[in-house]
Amino acid sequence: MITKAGGMIRTLTVFMLVLPVLTGCGREHPRVVMHTQYGDIVVEIYADKAPVTAANFLRYVDEGRYKDAVFYRVVTPGNQPHNKVKIEVIQGGLLQDDHPDMLPPIPHETTEMTGVKHLDGTLSMARNEPGSATSEFFICVGDQPELDYGGKRNPDGQGFAAFGRVVKGMDVVRKIQHLPEKEQMLLEPVKIVISRKK
Repeated sequence: MITKAGGMIRTLTVFMLVLPVLTGCGREHPRVVMHTQYGDIVVEIYADKAPVTAANFLRYVDEGRYKDAVFYRVVTPGNQPHNKVKIEVIQGGLLQDDHPDMLPPIPHETTEMTGVKHLDGTLSMARNEPGSATSEFFICVGDQPELDYGGKRNPDGQGFAAFGRVVKGMDVVRKIQHLPEKEQMLLEPVKIVISRKK
């Protein structure tokens, strides 16, 4: 996976519903730990800059909806022969489009709206069309400006919704990116245990 209908009213309603998730975190940038067999990845979430996207991700974490989460896709310069615009990321989430823990899609917060660019270590949401992001996320390996608003990785030019960044564990991200894969899919998905950092 990586409407205009209702417009501002829908966005405001979503924000009001998730506001307790943001304000209950006790710090401006809540942190989340992704425990893997290769080490921990610590990310800070930009709840102030990308409130809808951040609240969605934190809801998955706080409600235990990521209990089946895995890193399953790795994109390197060598495994995207049919893409003119190359990127480098690792992707994770629930993997199944019909997973029972998946929440409804959220409105798309572009990098033009949030100011959060796809730099090395940026955490962002995977999607198909704008407004289709649910549970799947990715971490940038190196700066990826083509994933920003106006970038050329997606024909729609809307980019992806960046909402956080890795503050510790990029060595783990790079290790996962170079695990054995076939057509970008890891031969053995990496289990992730995700929790708030205390």
